[in-house]
Amino acid sequence: MEKLDIKSLYLDELEIKLLELKEAKFRGKQLFDWIHNKKVRSYDAMKNIPKDLRTKLSEQKPLMVVEKANAFHDDRDGTIKYLFKLHDGEIIETVLMKYKYGYSVCISSQVGCKMGCTFCASTIGGLKRQLMASEMLDQIYAIEVDQDISIHSVVVMGTGEPFDNYDQLIRFIRLISDEKGRHLSRRSITVSTCGIVENIIKLSIDAPQVNLAISLHSPYQDERKRVMPIAGKYPLEQLIEACKKYTETTNRRITFEYSMIHSVNDSLQNAEDLGKLLSGVLCHVNLIPVNPVDERDYTPTGLDRIKAFKNVLEKHHIPTTIRRSLGQSIDAACGQLRNRYTKNNN
Repeated sequence: MEKLDIKSLYLDELEIKLLELKEAKFRGKQLFDWIHNKKVRSYDAMKNIPKDLRTKLSEQKPLMVVEKANAFHDDRDGTIKYLFKLHDGEIIETVLMKYKYGYSVCISSQVGCKMGCTFCASTIGGLKRQLMASEMLDQIYAIEVDQDISIHSVVVMGTGEPFDNYDQLIRFIRLISDEKGRHLSRRSITVSTCGIVENIIKLSIDAPQVNLAISLHSPYQDERKRVMPIAGKYPLEQLIEACKKYTETTNRRITFEYSMIHSVNDSLQNAEDLGKLLSGVLCHVNLIPVNPVDERDYTPTGLDRIKAFKNVLEKHHIPTTIRRSLGQSIDAACGQLRNRYTKNNN
């Protein structure tokens, strides 16, 4: 018999599965409420579900949950980085960030990553496997339960390339925003991609209210390809054209993430040409001092140069911000803690 991942099912799919199991359709709404509103960690906690049904579901497949392997606190800014263990022993990482407006969580979409971006620790070791929608959801649910808080916003910007796991990403978005479930506003969800063009267009149709962030990191095709190998498959010109189509379809601005790497992509000429490249695109640029990674030799650009870079972009009428670095004392950059944990436990 098919193994059910109950937490990854839409309500109507869950109701159909229950009918197939010779159970009443209304049990689907009860199960959906227990999972997505009450955030229970086992079928045994579902007190209004008959014991024989709970047993039947447990035999089909245990309720998919992530287990906290460790958590690291940065007392300076309140950031907490979680290491979660999955059902097969794999490790992912999730970051809880505290802002004036509320709590934000940065979740992972894959175990590892195959994109090969040279500044990112997530890609070291390659892609292990995709995350199911349930495993993406439960990073949020587990933190809400652990901290007794309600998450205000979610960024899919942790380990992995979300658009390389597109179907599960869309399932996650639809589940987390379902009005009968957690009902997080889609405008409070940001998805970050390194630039898989066809899925930029698909997202504009499948989830147009979601915020889109794109890792850019250079205004030049050759330089971007050295930093981000995926640019070899999706040239910069093609990427920018897809971004223009996205903004025309959704009328929502794109955030371009730009990691500032000393003596690599941080010259004022870089800024000048980036301003020209993005002219006419409904966008915002987020400048990010690159996070030092043990396995890489990149160093972050100094703040004075970043401010000068920002000034050039603003002369081109490109709204630009400098990202506030959070969690530096706990290695909160993507992939760092997972890599260290994996090394120490192998």
